[in-house]
Amino acid sequence: MKTVLVSGAGIAGLATAHWLRRRGFAPTVVERAPAIRPGGQAIDVRGVALDVLDRMDLLADARRLRTRMRGMSMLDGAGEELWRSTEMTYSSGRLDSDDIELLRDDLTGLLHGRADEGVEYLFGDSLASLQEEPDGVRAAFESGGSRTFDLVIGADGLHSTVRRLSFGPEERFLRHLSAYVAVFSTGNFLGLDDWQVWLQDGDATYCVYPARGNGELRATLGFRSAPLAFDHRDTEHQKALFQERLGHLGWETPKLLAAMWQAPDFYCDAMAQVRLDRWSTGRVALVGDAGYCASPLSGQGTSLALVGAYVLADELGRTGDDHQGAFGRYEARMRPFVARNQALVPDDAGPAGEEAIERAKNAIALDG
Repeated sequence: MKTVLVSGAGIAGLATAHWLRRRGFAPTVVERAPAIRPGGQAIDVRGVALDVLDRMDLLADARRLRTRMRGMSMLDGAGEELWRSTEMTYSSGRLDSDDIELLRDDLTGLLHGRADEGVEYLFGDSLASLQEEPDGVRAAFESGGSRTFDLVIGADGLHSTVRRLSFGPEERFLRHLSAYVAVFSTGNFLGLDDWQVWLQDGDATYCVYPARGNGELRATLGFRSAPLAFDHRDTEHQKALFQERLGHLGWETPKLLAAMWQAPDFYCDAMAQVRLDRWSTGRVALVGDAGYCASPLSGQGTSLALVGAYVLADELGRTGDDHQGAFGRYEARMRPFVARNQALVPDDAGPAGEEAIERAKNAIALDG
């Protein structure tokens, strides 16, 4: 049985591990965090990605866990309501759509449950180096020691370690989208009842919505900016940055920013896309955000990860020992789909229209 090291236990990594196991491989998942990461924003599963969940026997569970928003309000910087809608929200689109919006940690929980039996997990560790050998890839770990795997898959996100080790420094591949975003959870001090609230003033914006039966809030903060000197692991600096950029806003902003400083699941990063000329080299390949991040502005990152994991494992399962042929066919099938979805984010980083999303979310056949 061929061994595959998957770096990253997020949506792309867990889905890849599941499908590789189903195709007869022995996957090992290495994840820097000590466990499956909690928190995160509400994410969308759309179009053909719903078929991937269905083939995993997870679609009914995902629908059960979907968010139940009744609508949204848009406020100005002082907190005055500009308009409201009971037909759509910015985060999920039309409320009568068959697409699913659910919390990121709910989806990773489902995927981890499915990618459990037959999958080895190495939590609290990461890769230090990768060395290609005639019959495999020698992976050295930060904790010490090394192992050889037949293949290595980078499913480790925007700041992929596998991509850096095998393809080069990330600045060669990132397209900055002139915005920064932070997400965290806190108590529902606003008393929101299945209702989403957005506040926008100039280059600063945020969204709050309830979760877990209205028992907590998920917050997404953002501001537009040219690229900044930014360490994606320095959370205290990031919080100070958002305090500075959003501190002038009215309404309940002071309470929200105070909650941000206490949030244990705070996450922040630049809005960016990943563009590479190829997604594989030798015995190493990339999937999801590591290879083709479309950014949260597209609303399609989760769907790209799920579909990419399925197609990659499908091609590897078809070709036996010809991993290079499998990687090539994986890329040929996924490239048009990725290009259509990355194009949902124009140069001004504005929202994509419904028609463009409808075309992009179904722009691939799973049985290609």
